[in-house]
Amino acid sequence: MKQVKYIFLRELRAYFATPLAYVFVVIFLALMGAFTFYLGGFFERGQADLQSFFVWHPWLYLFLVPALGMRLWAEENKTGTIELLLTQPVSIVEVMAGKFFAAWAMIALSLGLTFPIWLIVNILGSPDNGVIVSAYIGSLLMAAAFLAIATALSAITSNQVIAFILSTVCCFVFLLSGYPLVLEFFRGWLPDMVVSAISYLSFLRHFDSSLKGMLDLRSVVFFITFSFLWLWIGTRIVACKRT
Repeated sequence: MKQVKYIFLRELRAYFATPLAYVFVVIFLALMGAFTFYLGGFFERGQADLQSFFVWHPWLYLFLVPALGMRLWAEENKTGTIELLLTQPVSIVEVMAGKFFAAWAMIALSLGLTFPIWLIVNILGSPDNGVIVSAYIGSLLMAAAFLAIATALSAITSNQVIAFILSTVCCFVFLLSGYPLVLEFFRGWLPDMVVSAISYLSFLRHFDSSLKGMLDLRSVVFFITFSFLWLWIGTRIVACKRT
């Protein structure tokens, strides 16, 4: 854990040593505000809830999270520091975990800074704050799943643009896997059990339960397991490069 903490703090300091952290937070908050108040019609809806806020999270994460995660290993590959890093008395798992948690902390910080929107809805009405807390937790867990994919795929290449594209496409697949149009395409030539499995992998399906105030344990387990699986894939990719 000491090594993970060291990598975590090293990566977190690296974010704030450059404009990257500040640019990411500003863009995150600006887009969240624009989507909530303009596209989401926050005031026009006349309801004391944050549905117009949370409903856009999957689509914003689709681009923002890969943009944050694309540099985690691609930059190391490009500069050659990955070889130096892997010669240190630290395991690949520890490095992977440290990098992942540092990036996740950046997302958590950005998400936490949206609290004024929560305050506004409480000033204007009497929302169900339990539902809002559930949605925040679900959003953070979903962000972890997006980030795990980006972390793993950034290890494939030294080009950050390629890492971004690969991550975005892969995240998009898991985002839409539960859509009826996608399921109908597979239902014609795959067994129902396989189609159900594809539907279960949908991020939207698991995130929607938290929007209703029901933080389903199955969805929590799904996001955590999914994140661990992709981080394990990432460690295998890095291990292959090490050999």
